[in-house]
Amino acid sequence: MRLGVSWRRWAGWVRALAAVTTAAAAAVCANPAWAAHAYAQFGDIKYPAGFDHFDYVNPKAPKGGNFSLVAPTQASSFDKYNPFTLKGTAPPGLETLVFETLLEGNFDEPATAYGLLAEDVSVAPDGMSVTFRLHPKARFHNGDPVLAADVKHSFEVLTSKQAAPQYPAFFSAVSKVTVLGERSIRFDFRQPDAELPLQVGKLPVFSRKWGVVDGKAKPFDQIVTEHPIASGPYRIGKVTPGRDITYERDKAYWGADLNVRRGQFNFDRITYRMYLDNVTAFEGFKAGEFDFIESYISKDWVRQYRGRKFDSGELIKATLPHRNSANFQGFIFNTRLDKFKDARVRRAIGLALDFEWMNRQLFYGIYKRVGSYFTNSEYEAKGLPDAAELALLTPLRDKLRPEVLAQPVPVPPTTTPPGSLRDNLRLARDLLAQAGWTLKDGQLRNAQGERLTIEFLDNSPSMGRVVTPLLRNLEKLGIEANYRVVDYAVYEKRVKRYEFEMMSLALPGRLVPGSELRQFYHSSLAKVEGADNLNGVSDPAVDALIEKVSAAKTRPELVTAVRALDRVLRHSYYAVPHWYSGTFRVAYRGGRFVLPETPSFYRPEQWALSCWWSR
Repeated sequence: MRLGVSWRRWAGWVRALAAVTTAAAAAVCANPAWAAHAYAQFGDIKYPAGFDHFDYVNPKAPKGGNFSLVAPTQASSFDKYNPFTLKGTAPPGLETLVFETLLEGNFDEPATAYGLLAEDVSVAPDGMSVTFRLHPKARFHNGDPVLAADVKHSFEVLTSKQAAPQYPAFFSAVSKVTVLGERSIRFDFRQPDAELPLQVGKLPVFSRKWGVVDGKAKPFDQIVTEHPIASGPYRIGKVTPGRDITYERDKAYWGADLNVRRGQFNFDRITYRMYLDNVTAFEGFKAGEFDFIESYISKDWVRQYRGRKFDSGELIKATLPHRNSANFQGFIFNTRLDKFKDARVRRAIGLALDFEWMNRQLFYGIYKRVGSYFTNSEYEAKGLPDAAELALLTPLRDKLRPEVLAQPVPVPPTTTPPGSLRDNLRLARDLLAQAGWTLKDGQLRNAQGERLTIEFLDNSPSMGRVVTPLLRNLEKLGIEANYRVVDYAVYEKRVKRYEFEMMSLALPGRLVPGSELRQFYHSSLAKVEGADNLNGVSDPAVDALIEKVSAAKTRPELVTAVRALDRVLRHSYYAVPHWYSGTFRVAYRGGRFVLPETPSFYRPEQWALSCWWSR
């Protein structure tokens, strides 16, 4: 799971405190007074101090049993137990099950977090710092107490050059960390933002002893095969390289009776099985090799998830509605390459994708087209910019493409009558000609005689049936395109080094967009190896609007800033949008598990891991 929480200016938090009880507001604002059990971006804290458990769990769920699932990435293997460094591949589930953070979110509230390793949180009146007091019972797996020095150590190594670049970027707003006592620590900020306490609260914490050999600490990026010394509900158990990894529940887990943990993480063992491809994984599921799978391919869902075992109830097929902003999914361009620097070229390539045909012929009508970076949410830009958006965009006029202010926000092309693929390809041909690419002897070439070629990079052949019709349409434009599938390890290496032309990317939708936008779209990360700005977006207008998102003082201001950002990104055609579903499609082994009465509407795998239990 990727890290990603956003932040807002302190002034917005002060005004939002009206939504909290007077006692809670006083606790949050007071410093150095304690007893603030939670922190919320807009002050809307659902659960009061001393609450017993989250509403969606069964606090009396029994512990025991086994639960197994397919590795989300379907990687064939992993080669390290340190998920925070750039090189190598860590096993699935490691961060979720083994590591813990200062604060813990929940399925009910997207912008509120409650004490986990930190039992109390106190924000300075000026919003320039947050102080955490650690829980006196918090223990690492080796029995050592979790102390402020461990928190500082975790922060310092995660923001160093030895960690993957997304971590220094994520915590870049923190100016200083000070240990105030054995179990109290303060984070100072570069500017007052109401989301920064939430962001710092998501800091993964691990022991200073992790990687220490004979009294000497290894450089963090050389901690590879040493098992983490963390504090989560599970430890690494049996490992079969290339096949599976099992996490064993820590019977002495320090937080088992905490209100933010009660009724959760009930299985004694959680195992991730690894398969080379989707077909093998599904056959393994039917054969009883694991218990839970989420289907991402509509053809498989309609044609394969049926038969005797599903009819008898041995296997359960379930469609779960969700409340997420839809994931942004699409074929993205590597704009670091000269051939993709012109937005007209990128738009033309997008015109060659016939979604309506694909949805009929390949997807069984299940999907809707992704139209925005924030589809299915209030953050999606529509039509012409309104007055609130113009107030943000007009000062950036000299940095914007002219059409941003003058034209409605682009929507994906359609072949629904009166539209047609023929018309779309004609427009694509004209755009390519405007960009200097003309057809010569059936091949599209520029003024230097160079051909326009495209390689679609992937690590699984499952997208082949989607890419093939797109390649045929691109061929009609004179573009030679091919679909290349490589081993997962090679794929990861090439992506981290930006050695790709086009690739498929899915970014999780968020109910509260924020700091993750900097990771994905800020120019400061466009050329940083291993960063998440895979497109190579380097646009001063985008940078400025990301800062406006960070500076939003109220939810309406946040909505306006994100809509403006969405508008600018869409006018630049950084991707060929894919499609999305309004539901999760999951299957699991029947008769073995009990599900809580209240389902999660956000992440089914996380819901199963944390809230289900064995019969």
